[in-house]
Amino acid sequence: MQTLTNIKPLLLFDESTQRLLITIGIQLSIFLLFIFVAYVVGKSFPPFLNTIVKRFSPEIVFRVYENLTNRLDRIIGIVATFILVGVCLNLIQQYTGFYRFLRFFSDLAIAISLGVLISGLFRNFVRVYGIDMIRKLGFEIDELILVFETIANVIIGFVVAVAFAQSQNINLIGLIAGLGIGGIAVAFASQKTLEQIFGTVVIYLDRPYIPGEYIRVSLSSQGVLFARVESIGLRSTKLRTLAKSTLVVVPNSVMAEADIENITRGKKVMVLLYLDFARQLEKSEQALLEKVIKESTNSLFGIDPNSTKISLFPYGDNLKGVRARVSFFILGSNENSMEFRKRLLEIANQSILEKLQVYGIEFTMQEPTIYLESPVPI
Repeated sequence: MQTLTNIKPLLLFDESTQRLLITIGIQLSIFLLFIFVAYVVGKSFPPFLNTIVKRFSPEIVFRVYENLTNRLDRIIGIVATFILVGVCLNLIQQYTGFYRFLRFFSDLAIAISLGVLISGLFRNFVRVYGIDMIRKLGFEIDELILVFETIANVIIGFVVAVAFAQSQNINLIGLIAGLGIGGIAVAFASQKTLEQIFGTVVIYLDRPYIPGEYIRVSLSSQGVLFARVESIGLRSTKLRTLAKSTLVVVPNSVMAEADIENITRGKKVMVLLYLDFARQLEKSEQALLEKVIKESTNSLFGIDPNSTKISLFPYGDNLKGVRARVSFFILGSNENSMEFRKRLLEIANQSILEKLQVYGIEFTMQEPTIYLESPVPI
């Protein structure tokens, strides 16, 4: 009779297979550990880089770095994380299929995040240095600079897409050329559909409205329509009328050519500036102060004309000084244009300072400037 001790345990895998599975498990564990380290290092990279630049570079270089990377710490950390993850993928390079699959998405993430970072750096450069350069050249500054930013972003996106395609051995230029030749035949066969698609592209690029906003639009079939935007589809925009609460479906090609008044974005921002003078101002100096402030603000694009008001009241020890409160309105249709106009306002503040110093009038400007949002009456 065979004893139980002589019975060998039933093994699911032979010894070589077990060693292989253990090796794979160890390598995957190391890989996941390195991914976690990449995440931690990438998240802490922006403050580390900021400290290095501040400590080992001249003050002017640090100021330029600080201006260009303003509000970009998060995307810098994301770029650093994706790059480190891409480096970590080399640990599993021997698993060809799995490696190629992850490498594609890793390279795609790096390309997209780099494109967003370059776009942000360019935007900050234009806002901080570009506006000053345009002013020194004597050109007018208006929202055309926002259009220039949009064109630059399209170019950046195209270059990033081409670079990514080349890294994946994809001839993107040849593919676009081939699609262009074949697209000519398709264009004749589906002209109306393409008009609607191009209208959709225009709406998504220009963003005259977004779902949830109230608009007033002039349509040949409906007349003047006041409605809420329900959704923007690939072919049409759905509008919910306020009077009947019915749903109107309008082709995007028609919306792209229609006159649209966006009610929701009808807002203005009140700006309050406080200038403190250590002494009382004479009548001539008060008139000069009012002239300088109005010239510096009303000449800016986006300032509500004739909205500038200046109030003087006693201030300081024993009320010997004077505080001037300057209020006016800046207008904007979206957050980007408002940010642009606030940057112009900073330039106007500097202009006020320089002009009053020329006339020997000294003052201190209170920080920060106060912005109060309020809707524009319909």
